[in-house]
Amino acid sequence: MRRFISITLALNLLLSLTACFGPPVDPDTVQESIQVIAMDTAMLISTYGKRSTAAAYASEDLIRDLEAQLSRTEEDSEVSRLNAADGRPTEVGPDLAALLTAAEEYRADTGGAFDITVAPVVSAWGFTEDSFRVPAQAELETLLEKVDGSAVRVERTAGGCTAALAPGQSADLGGIAKGYAADKLADLFREYEIPRAIATLGGNVLAWGDRPDGTAWRVGVQDPARPDEQNGFVGILNLKNSFAVTSGGYQRYFEEDGRTYHHIIDPATGYPADSDLTSVTVVAEVLPPDAEQLYGPGTMCDALSTALFVMGREQALNFWTSRKNAFDLVLVTKDGEIYVTGGIAEDFVFDEESGYAYPVLVK
Repeated sequence: MRRFISITLALNLLLSLTACFGPPVDPDTVQESIQVIAMDTAMLISTYGKRSTAAAYASEDLIRDLEAQLSRTEEDSEVSRLNAADGRPTEVGPDLAALLTAAEEYRADTGGAFDITVAPVVSAWGFTEDSFRVPAQAELETLLEKVDGSAVRVERTAGGCTAALAPGQSADLGGIAKGYAADKLADLFREYEIPRAIATLGGNVLAWGDRPDGTAWRVGVQDPARPDEQNGFVGILNLKNSFAVTSGGYQRYFEEDGRTYHHIIDPATGYPADSDLTSVTVVAEVLPPDAEQLYGPGTMCDALSTALFVMGREQALNFWTSRKNAFDLVLVTKDGEIYVTGGIAEDFVFDEESGYAYPVLVK
């Protein structure tokens, strides 16, 4: 049995793209970089500007605080207390309340392809505790009876927020929390007046502003067939003030009796999604400063990257067609095709030596 975890967008590439330039020093090019292990992944945050050091360490504090609230592997986290309440209303903070609200929006919008209450099924496969196994069909059928994100309740009053799951349910925010963290980082960079930054939270990237030379940040889209190669990309996205989130079955999986089982569980079947896609990258622009929302495009990209993988190519493209002003896609299929949607057609640079057919442009 083997297990692989791949950082979708290589940290080494990003380090090479964020190097400082020599004197004379422009204050906007002063750089601070930190590496953090949190939310079950490796993270790299590089900030630039006169307050780059303060912003970088405030970013780490933010990530640690969110992990303490939102990780169900932390016994004292808010989501762990919610899961342990067995249906009773529980006081929650604004971050968890916002994420539960977002999760229900994307569950409904994707027809259940994204559902945080699939948590017990994910655990049954061993992806939560890294104790991998193939559950019996009868066990999965029993667990699936509790998978229904529409049962999650959030109430807001002047005194705060409460939330409740249905009895026997538990929630896993792993498919949405890092996107929310990226949204919060965007708010923090704005607060600290950071002119440019690049943050990689596992498969989630926030490209803030531009590079010190004025060009766009170069974000690699991993080739699912070469997950362990440092420069194994199907192409490069040139991004400014944007989020990019990639999900794929190659990122985490195990093998048993000659079969491969990946970590993206279809809430309808309880099994790893039988998708014709090998990866989904969702791209969206950062919200303007005056936007007031509980959660932003980073959260959306995270949830949709999982849901669209579950849906498969045809449904994913149909979903995009009806919402094309909100986000864009790079899809990689099992049969070696790449689909790029119109809003990022000029931002995606295909690697012609990747072995894939030239990308199909979807308008």
